[in-house]
Amino acid sequence: MNIKEVAELFDLTTATIRYWEDTAIIPPIRRNSSGYRDFSTGNLNWIYLVKSLRRAGVTIESLQQFAALAQEPRTPEQQAAQKAVLHHQLTEVENSLSALTETRDLLRYKIDSYDDHVAKFVSGEWDEDTSEELWKKD
Repeated sequence: MNIKEVAELFDLTTATIRYWEDTAIIPPIRRNSSGYRDFSTGNLNWIYLVKSLRRAGVTIESLQQFAALAQEPRTPEQQAAQKAVLHHQLTEVENSLSALTETRDLLRYKIDSYDDHVAKFVSGEWDEDTSEELWKKD
């Protein structure tokens, strides 16, 4: 598979794929006899993983560290280090998901109670000092 096909498959630009390879975020792509990149299934898996991790907010530096570890000989230490990077990123994603869930729930609450809250302000039942304390609503 060539770079244009890969870019289309994963909805990326060819420049992004080249950048990821140039900055060692993905392992080097083998070249065919004409010098063009020839992507293997393993390369496609790397690109899919990197795209997914980037979408989740994983840093370039963390991706470079993970990819560098993958280039090392497979030893128990190398595998443990690579797995530790994944565990760290999973924790980061779970923390982000938790924060996003809290924000989503607050937004739903605000939307669901919006008309009632506006009515309380309009009627004078609530003012800036007597309105509900959102941080205590749970």
